[in-house]
Amino acid sequence: MDDYELRPIGRVESPLRDRASAPKQGTGAPDAWVVFDPRYAEGLGDVEVGVDVLLLTWFDRADRSVLATRPRDDPANPMTGVFSTRSPDRPNPIGLHRVRVLAVDGVRVRVGPLEALDGTPVVDLKPVLDAAER
Repeated sequence: MDDYELRPIGRVESPLRDRASAPKQGTGAPDAWVVFDPRYAEGLGDVEVGVDVLLLTWFDRADRSVLATRPRDDPANPMTGVFSTRSPDRPNPIGLHRVRVLAVDGVRVRVGPLEALDGTPVVDLKPVLDAAER
C-alpha cells in the first residue's frame, strides 16, 4: 500500500493533559482552543460562531498496533475490533469530533466540547452540512 503525507494545520490547547483524565465520547469534555498555523488563516475566513463543525485530529499518543479493544476500557465489555469502536488506539489514529464554534479570534477558534488532549495535532476542519446542503 502507498504511504501518504499528512500535515497538521494546528494544535489543540486544552486543560486535558493526559489520557486518564480525558472523558469518553465528549461526555463532560471541556471547551478548548484550536490554534491554527497562520499559513491557514485565510481558510478560517468564513468560520462562524454558533455553528457545528467536524474537527479532525491526529491522536499522536495513540498505540497504532491495537486492532481490538474493550469499548470504553470496561473489562465487562467484550473484545471488539477497533474499526467498530471510537478508540483512539488504532492503525491510523484519526479523531473525529463534532464541536460547536464558540469564538473566533484570528487563528484561534474556541470549540466545545472537545475531548482531545492538549497539544493534539489538528488535521482538518469541515462544516456540518444539514440535509438541505448535501
